[in-house]
Amino acid sequence: MADISPVPSPAEALQLAQDVAKAMWSRDHVAQALGMAIAEVKPGAARLTMRVRQDMVNSHAICHGGMLFTLADTAFAYACNSYNRNTVASACNIDFLAPAHLGDTLVAQASELSQSGRTGVYDVTVSTAAGKTVALMRGKSYRIQGEGIASIAQA
Repeated sequence: MADISPVPSPAEALQLAQDVAKAMWSRDHVAQALGMAIAEVKPGAARLTMRVRQDMVNSHAICHGGMLFTLADTAFAYACNSYNRNTVASACNIDFLAPAHLGDTLVAQASELSQSGRTGVYDVTVSTAAGKTVALMRGKSYRIQGEGIASIAQA
């Protein structure tokens, strides 16, 4: 017999996404160390911010691409885990479009494009707070066993 779960109301789905984000954040030491902040999480979407610090700037006096990727990847993670089903990246591709500089506040907006079975596709736009797009990332997700809140509570 198939496992049929009740469909949550929009308010319940939003609350679940926020609860999952809170549980993830409690153990997300990388995001915390880099000074990221969760601006918004909802089902299939997340928006995170990060201010470019001196230790994130490379020898060209611009934000290191790895920092941009980490911010985008983190927003992707919060978006694809927002349903409380453990989900990991199976592939990511990023295009760097413009430099970010010391002191810039970056905003990564992740949005779900497709979710079917165990896989999903998400686009992430990284922009400055002023609206200049600095990077575009596409992430592919794969759902693994377990639930985010239960897994974190057991860890």
